[in-house]
Amino acid sequence: MAESAGQASSGDFDKVLVVDLGAQYAQLIARRVREAHVLSEIVPRSISAAEVKAMDPVGIILSGGPASVYSADAYDMDAGILELGIPTLGICYGHQMIAHTLGGEVSRNDVAEYGRADLAVLEPSLLLHELPDEQVVWMSHRDAVTRAPVGFTVVAETPDSPVAAMEDRERGIFGVQFHPEVVLTGRGQEILKHFLYEACRARPLWTHISIIEQSVDAVRTAVDDGAVICGLSGGVDSSVAAALVHRAIGDQLVCVFVDHGLLRKDEAAQVEETFRSSFHMNLIHVKAEERFLSALGGVTDPEEKRKIIGETFIRVFEEVAAEVKDVRFLVQGTLYPDVIESGTADAAKIKSHHNVGGLPEDMELQLVEPLRDLFKDEVRAVGEELGIPEEIVWRQPFPGPGLAVRIIGEVTKERLEILRAADAIVLEEVRRAGLYRELWQSFAVLPAIRSVGVQGDGRTYAYPLIVRAVTSEDAMTADWARLPHEVLERISSRVINEVEGINRVSYDISSKPPATIEWE
Repeated sequence: MAESAGQASSGDFDKVLVVDLGAQYAQLIARRVREAHVLSEIVPRSISAAEVKAMDPVGIILSGGPASVYSADAYDMDAGILELGIPTLGICYGHQMIAHTLGGEVSRNDVAEYGRADLAVLEPSLLLHELPDEQVVWMSHRDAVTRAPVGFTVVAETPDSPVAAMEDRERGIFGVQFHPEVVLTGRGQEILKHFLYEACRARPLWTHISIIEQSVDAVRTAVDDGAVICGLSGGVDSSVAAALVHRAIGDQLVCVFVDHGLLRKDEAAQVEETFRSSFHMNLIHVKAEERFLSALGGVTDPEEKRKIIGETFIRVFEEVAAEVKDVRFLVQGTLYPDVIESGTADAAKIKSHHNVGGLPEDMELQLVEPLRDLFKDEVRAVGEELGIPEEIVWRQPFPGPGLAVRIIGEVTKERLEILRAADAIVLEEVRRAGLYRELWQSFAVLPAIRSVGVQGDGRTYAYPLIVRAVTSEDAMTADWARLPHEVLERISSRVINEVEGINRVSYDISSKPPATIEWE
């Protein structure tokens, strides 16, 4: 992952690489490693042994994957990675790939293992020591390793996986058929810690305090005595980024709040009050609604919307920077999931985030992104450590392009006013039910279509509203929230009665994947 200015150097922490072999759990593996206070980084299966060596990791984890090692389209990797002498753990498909590459045998099982399985420990094991000889693990496979490579000891089995775990401690190579990163493997985190602390000798230094200290030092080194501007939205990401940079350079930081007219109800006033009064930061409030709406006129494609908004943001920041002496840097609250989803060498593009894929190529300011290596839960923990108020730290994520990507179709003032009012009702009722902190996001979406309805004995032809609420740990995957029916009923009743222009309310019950959290 390329570093931007002010990003804490990953070289300051022991690092474990997670090689993504197409698993739905690659991000989860990375999170579990970080929960053990070790920095993890997801890299593509195309990475070469030379590239791995240059990154100087203390360990490597090969993820699961959807294919068979014998398939014509099987995911492959540079076999030289296993010859580097770096401790390596293969999980599921990664386990099978190790066996196949090093001369073991992988066979198609007559019976697939999907779900819980009973693991029996057979031999003394680095990964499984101090754990029960029998335990429940989570499986998701059909192929299985039936013969371990020469030099490996088979240390555990299940009824349908004769080589459920294997180890070559001399070479530091380990494999497990089950998924220790999944909570349904009850002792899975302990197994990962045994690999990290004992096989890799990783130091548990990736803590919130150390992240802050390293980021503060990195920002000071990068910007020296120059002025810095920060794109502040009032959301948790930009707020934590601003607080972190402010701790590093104090009054050198100028925060710029761009009111693009795409915000939620009363949001602009709340942002100004919080950061002027509570944080005592130098805040410039740019009112640019007409500029953004003009740029978005007639645009319906979501990728084009994001790119227009991203470029317009940057142009506004550049204009402000021209009025502030010696500004060369722009702070952004970019997170690791933003980078992954926007498409990098590590991942296919899902959608461009306005602050990553939407940035213009000719922008003049150098980015300072102190949160670029962090998942959302890590950002919240850093924010709490910095003393940011709870109502900001635990605010649900809100997209940088704002309501523009929650209006499906052209963005107009009328549609913004309708959606703003309806979205406020959704949030009010979610808070009233005590569910706000339990949900990752809850919001309203307005598709630019109309449907027939009846109100007051008369025919209406108005917009439908879609309500979306999801649970998630890091936004990489999400499940639709099972909101109580009475909450949905109150939302529907209030929206239809209080918001002119809406005559129908629907609830989105799709998960991510296959859907995304946002509609655009």
